[in-house]
Amino acid sequence: MSDKPCCQYKSPDGHKCQEIDMGSGLCFWHDAKFDKSGLELTQKLERYAKRGGLLHGLELKRANLEGLNLVKFGDHNGYDLSYSNFYRANLQGAHLFNNTFCHASLMKADLREANLHCCHLEGTNLLGIKLNNTRIDNLYLGDKLLQEQQAFNALKEKRIDDANDLFLQSEEIYRSLRKGAEQQGLFEMAGKFTYQELRMRHQQYPKFSQRRIVSSFINLLCGYGEKPENVIRFSLTMIVFCALMYFIFGVTYDEQRLQLDFANSFSDNIGALLNSFYFSVVTFTTLGYGDITPVGFSRFIAAVEAFTGSFSLALFVVVFVKRMTR
Repeated sequence: MSDKPCCQYKSPDGHKCQEIDMGSGLCFWHDAKFDKSGLELTQKLERYAKRGGLLHGLELKRANLEGLNLVKFGDHNGYDLSYSNFYRANLQGAHLFNNTFCHASLMKADLREANLHCCHLEGTNLLGIKLNNTRIDNLYLGDKLLQEQQAFNALKEKRIDDANDLFLQSEEIYRSLRKGAEQQGLFEMAGKFTYQELRMRHQQYPKFSQRRIVSSFINLLCGYGEKPENVIRFSLTMIVFCALMYFIFGVTYDEQRLQLDFANSFSDNIGALLNSFYFSVVTFTTLGYGDITPVGFSRFIAAVEAFTGSFSLALFVVVFVKRMTR
């Protein structure tokens, strides 16, 4: 048994490194002060991983790891490289299938031609990551990016400038992911990243500004062109709202006024409400049968609903076709 002291590194999860201390209290892999810039560590890291070395908290800033093969065959969990630092590391052509990089840093890492299929990247810094021709299908990022979560925390603490800077970084990351997905033909994933990219841009607009209000409306209406289901929700809400307005202000059928009237029986009011819903659907879809007609203020509501309905139906077709042709 070796008398040499062991590395003192202990991961946030409680895992301890068993490598030999290089004199600084840490081993070669966990010593951030040891300059690894340009060092060709591909084969060395592969051997270290295969013999069961602790992969948490690796300090591989600017290391040359081109062609690295860290695929754990026969294991559904893959290698766990959480808390590791790969800042500006060369990972071109690396095979990293199903590995975990939680709370790590891949900032400005070169991952061109690499395989990140099924990798877990929750809480990982992805700013400036290079993803040209990188396989990123089934990538798991968690609910929010690292910078995105930090930005919302900054907003809670009223640090507006910090929040805007972090939202800008989040936008850049989502843009890089979108471009990477488009290169791989992953258009559904690209659509999700497009939505998140525009959502981060929205967060940077000043509160109550015209651009923020317009952005909020577009998001509500169609999810920035990525969510046809939003158009459906908006349409149904518009139909229900206008129906209630017709019920309150009245419409006519065969010279009989259909309107909420507490003097009428419950069944008469229910009949008037159902006819108001019918008229709202007919108006929204611009069918215009003419059997029921608006009166008074209901005419203005009908004009607005007809215009909104024709616009919404056209928008739904555009967004739906865009989504399905992917």
